[in-house]
Amino acid sequence: MATQSSRSAARFMLAPAVILLLGWMLVPLSMTLYFSFKRFLPLRGGDQGWVGFENYVRFVTSSAFWPSVLTTLIIVGGVLIITIGLGIWLAMLLDQPMWGQGIVRILVIAPFFVMPTVSALVWKNMFMDPVNGLFAHIWKFFGAAPVEWLSQASLPSLIIIVSWQWLPFATLILLTAIQSLDSSQLEASEMDGAPFHARFIYIILPHLGRAITIVLLIQTIFLLGIFAEIFVTTGGAFGTRTLTYLIYQRVLESQNVGLGSAGGIYAVILANIIAIFLMRIVGKNLDA
Repeated sequence: MATQSSRSAARFMLAPAVILLLGWMLVPLSMTLYFSFKRFLPLRGGDQGWVGFENYVRFVTSSAFWPSVLTTLIIVGGVLIITIGLGIWLAMLLDQPMWGQGIVRILVIAPFFVMPTVSALVWKNMFMDPVNGLFAHIWKFFGAAPVEWLSQASLPSLIIIVSWQWLPFATLILLTAIQSLDSSQLEASEMDGAPFHARFIYIILPHLGRAITIVLLIQTIFLLGIFAEIFVTTGGAFGTRTLTYLIYQRVLESQNVGLGSAGGIYAVILANIIAIFLMRIVGKNLDA
């Protein structure tokens, strides 16, 4: 058992890292909160004094606020459905013995290590380009008119791009969970004549419950801040402006730091509400 002196020594050694981490989070958050109560226009006079909650009222009553929140939730929900659904299927497939299993697993996980801007540009120029993209050539081969994906189907296109990036992460977590499943349960159910869908619903899926909730929590936290994919593909046009992109427009394009900071506080509040809700789900599953 650890003694009082060892615990004190551990706290002392951890203190610099904890202080640095708190400073890394609290300083930007404090500055955002500070500027959200001010009228600050860098290129139009700079600091013009305190305005109280005016920025918050202007931001939330803007015609673009609620559509951006809805767009954010649609993208997050769509990506979660695709990555978890396909992740379970891929994890079960990769768990089967096959030739070159290690190479196949590496190829499946590889997209997760590609930077968001790079993967978005690849999808935009190599696959979804209406003239020279791969999808356009496939459409032409079957005699159909090419689809302008990023304008005619902008939200589905973004969901596909982001899902491609996060599918390896979900697959890796779910594959680890499947490999920890007691094979004797599956063998016993198979000997009893249970069909595959019954084994999946009553044995495999309940066992994956914890892994699914972890994937749900981690991906949601990161997906709420999606920006790079939108910036390099649609630029926020065609109904793809998320809350994060709206904040970017208010700060950099409109040069209104105070208004953008108020939007940043709203984004923090939204992320915390969703995180608390998901943490309750995760906690229940982990305690089960």
